[in-house]
Amino acid sequence: MLTLLGIPGALRSGSTNRLLLAQARLAFGAAQYTEADLRLPLYDGDLEDREGIPEPVQTLAGQIAAADAIVIATPEYNKAPPGVLKNALDWVSRTKGGPWREKPVAILSAAGGRGGGDRSQFALRLMLTPFQPHLLTGPEVLVADSGNAFDADGRLKDPRYQKVLDELMQALRKAARG
Repeated sequence: MLTLLGIPGALRSGSTNRLLLAQARLAFGAAQYTEADLRLPLYDGDLEDREGIPEPVQTLAGQIAAADAIVIATPEYNKAPPGVLKNALDWVSRTKGGPWREKPVAILSAAGGRGGGDRSQFALRLMLTPFQPHLLTGPEVLVADSGNAFDADGRLKDPRYQKVLDELMQALRKAARG
């Protein structure tokens, strides 16, 4: 059975990106699923020198290394991914073993604006590039006006969004199988 790691770029439990991540998990199909916790201390070289890599960061790096595939759902805050996601990337970059290398990764976004998080996705792709993952290029899942994009059960209302999400998750599944 494949292992899928979901990384929510938003901390808020009711965020539309968490809803989108839940839909992605369903579209991916049967898999052992783990959801990352990005409640990490802010990266601080002095802290690292004093105490080493914090245990929650090691846990995240281990989850990334163990996953067959990763899906990241990022909001867009002021035209970029949220700081919590960047902070997690910075911390994981300090761990040993290059956990991202060649890992199949799909990026999704849900945002209040009409671009659906397109700038956030672009910036996140740049941030991930040094880690050399296998970044899937599409189809792009950009859920605009995200506060109105989900029904009361947390499902995407627009079948076009669901269609591209299904396509992306099947491409991720295929990449995970090699």
